[in-house]
Amino acid sequence: MSKGKQRFGIGLLVGAVAGLVAGILAAPKSGKETRDDLKRKAGDVKDGATKKANEVKGQADRFVGDAREVADKLTGTAKDAARDLEKHARNAVKDAKDGFNKR
Repeated sequence: MSKGKQRFGIGLLVGAVAGLVAGILAAPKSGKETRDDLKRKAGDVKDGATKKANEVKGQADRFVGDAREVADKLTGTAKDAARDLEKHARNAVKDAKDGFNKR
């Protein structure tokens, strides 16, 4: 996720919480009712944040798994290429020795 999207998301969350708190405090309710509303809304915000964090963690886990899979494939490809290069180098050395010995 880009930094711009992260900042926007954080700003959106902070703005929503600030608006919620301002709305609750401005409502004509008793102190106990207001505290209960704040607790309930805080729990809702916490639950939403936990859910979003779990979603992001799941996406990150999938990304890491995909990256690991690609890295493993690339490592295998590099090893195969190194083996082929070594084989060609050995053959070139052998051919050079054979050519030299025929003189």
